[in-house]
Amino acid sequence: MSATDLSAIAVAGGFDNPVFAAQGVFRAVMDATARPGTVHRLPVDVAPPAPLAAGPAALALALCDADTRLWLAPSWSTAETAAWIAFQCGAPLTRDTERADFALAPAGEAPDLKTLSQGSQEYPDRSTTLVIEVEALEGGDEIALSGPGIEGTRVIAPKGLPDGFLAMRAANRLLFPRGVDVILAAGADILALPRTTVPCPKTPEAR
Repeated sequence: MSATDLSAIAVAGGFDNPVFAAQGVFRAVMDATARPGTVHRLPVDVAPPAPLAAGPAALALALCDADTRLWLAPSWSTAETAAWIAFQCGAPLTRDTERADFALAPAGEAPDLKTLSQGSQEYPDRSTTLVIEVEALEGGDEIALSGPGIEGTRVIAPKGLPDGFLAMRAANRLLFPRGVDVILAAGADILALPRTTVPCPKTPEAR
C-alpha cells in the first residue's frame, strides 16, 4: 500500500467533532466505571480500518494521546490501523503488553491479565486498562458482581468472554490496590469491570 493510500485511510472515520465526542465517550466510561456491570452506549460513531472494532477504537480516540502507550492485538495491529491511530490521537503503539497504558483486543486475542502492567503500591493508577471486544453484553453465562458501586450483587451475562476470564479476574483481584481495569465492548455498548469489582459464577442467591 502506498503512502498516499495510508494517508487517506488515516484521516477518515474519526470523530466528527473531536472535543465534544471525546467528552461524551469519557462521560460514558466514567458512568460505566462508577456503576460496574451496567451497560452504557458510546454516543459517537467511528469507522476505523478493518478489522479494528469501532467500540474499542472510539475508546482509544477519547482516552489516549501522545503520552499513552497503546497495545493492539496482533490481528488489529496493521499498517492501516497504526496510521489511523497515529493521525487520530497520536498514541504510540507498543508490542510489550507490560508497558501498555491501554490494550485493545478481541476476546480471542485478549492477553492474560498477569502479562499487563499492574501498577505499583505507590502508583496503582499506572496499570493497564484492557478493552476487550466481545460478541455481546448479554446472552452468555450469568456472572454475579459485587464491590463498590454495586448494591448487593449485580448479574451480567456477556457472551464470548476470553477463556479463563473469571480465573484471571480472581487472581487480579488479589493484587489490589494494584491490578488491571477491564472494559468490555460490543458494538457501541460498553460495560466496565474495575479492579475493585469481584465477579463469580451466579449462585441461586444472587439476584
